[in-house]
Amino acid sequence: MRWVHLIAGISWIGTSFYFNWLNHSFRDPVKPKVGVGGELWSVHGGGFYRVERFVVAPDELPEVLHWFKWEAYLTWLSGASLLVLVYYMGAELYLVDPAVADISTFAAIAVGVSALVLAWFMYDGLCRSPLAKFKPVLVIGLLSLLAASAYVLGEVLGARAAYIHVGSMLGTIMTANVLWVIIPSQQRLVAAIKRGGEPDVAEGRHAAMRSLHNNYMTLPVLFLMISIHYPVTYGHEYNWVILILLSLIGIGTRHFFNLRNAGKKAPWIAPSIIAGLVGLAVLTIPRKAGIDSGQQASFSDIIAIVNQRCLSCHSLTPTNDAFAAPPAGIDFDTVDRIRDFAGRIRAVAVDTETMPPGNITGITLEERRLIGDWVNRGSPID
Repeated sequence: MRWVHLIAGISWIGTSFYFNWLNHSFRDPVKPKVGVGGELWSVHGGGFYRVERFVVAPDELPEVLHWFKWEAYLTWLSGASLLVLVYYMGAELYLVDPAVADISTFAAIAVGVSALVLAWFMYDGLCRSPLAKFKPVLVIGLLSLLAASAYVLGEVLGARAAYIHVGSMLGTIMTANVLWVIIPSQQRLVAAIKRGGEPDVAEGRHAAMRSLHNNYMTLPVLFLMISIHYPVTYGHEYNWVILILLSLIGIGTRHFFNLRNAGKKAPWIAPSIIAGLVGLAVLTIPRKAGIDSGQQASFSDIIAIVNQRCLSCHSLTPTNDAFAAPPAGIDFDTVDRIRDFAGRIRAVAVDTETMPPGNITGITLEERRLIGDWVNRGSPID
């Protein structure tokens, strides 16, 4: 299912990037044609291509007209399936974290599903409201919706699940834009041409706005799709702030390229993006973990903690029924394996406290500190 999600997502994002580049790269035709508002010459794979864009639509449609929609639908369907398989069926591990909120599995799933539905209706309502006529107000409104969602979900769900649900919200908005706005607009446009009528230009512009919104959401969604590999982000004390900053950097990156493709310059964007990335790097530097009492952890202490808190999952023969093999191929069955992964153990069990997931084995703060002290001293084996 992950493989399907990856392939579909690449196909969808690829077409989004290409068509937005196309829309910003058209220039006036060298030889003007009636009804043609721009043309583009390009070379690729040993061939030359000329693409023309009509001001509204051609007088007559060709027999074969290519549509782009199934990439979006398959991306969402596979992503929703993963959400159910990993987070809802594995709620004890990945969805509910008693340290964040002591709620039932049913309540957590209800929160997650409700977030996806509410996000679309709030976004759609904002885009259809009079505020949409004022771009700065619309942008502030959409960013506020993103920030509020990240904060609220982070206060209810486990940190990793909160990030994934924000990504799922954005993905749902993007797919719903295609399903309920962009494709219906194109269908009505085609129908109007076939019956010899005049297409609704305003509706086409609204669909184009939604398509542009999708383009700006792609990079934040891409990061959130792979965020489970970066516990220093979702496991941070201010994880919702990091999510917003990363999203702004992604949106800014798309804006930079969209302006550049249109031949416009905004020299302040690139330095701002670089400064933001440097700032995030500083913000997410792991703290030096240790114990306050001055006690030094022996390796026998570490083995006892690993055996009790980690080995039920991270073993070649896991005793946790949720796993048939050690997650990420990491096992702690031998002394060498524990030492080899000492840095990663500290990163997820001490620096970010994201492992064990949902703290299902009940590791204590003192045990986390003992691990941190042991790793800080070079992971000695006595």
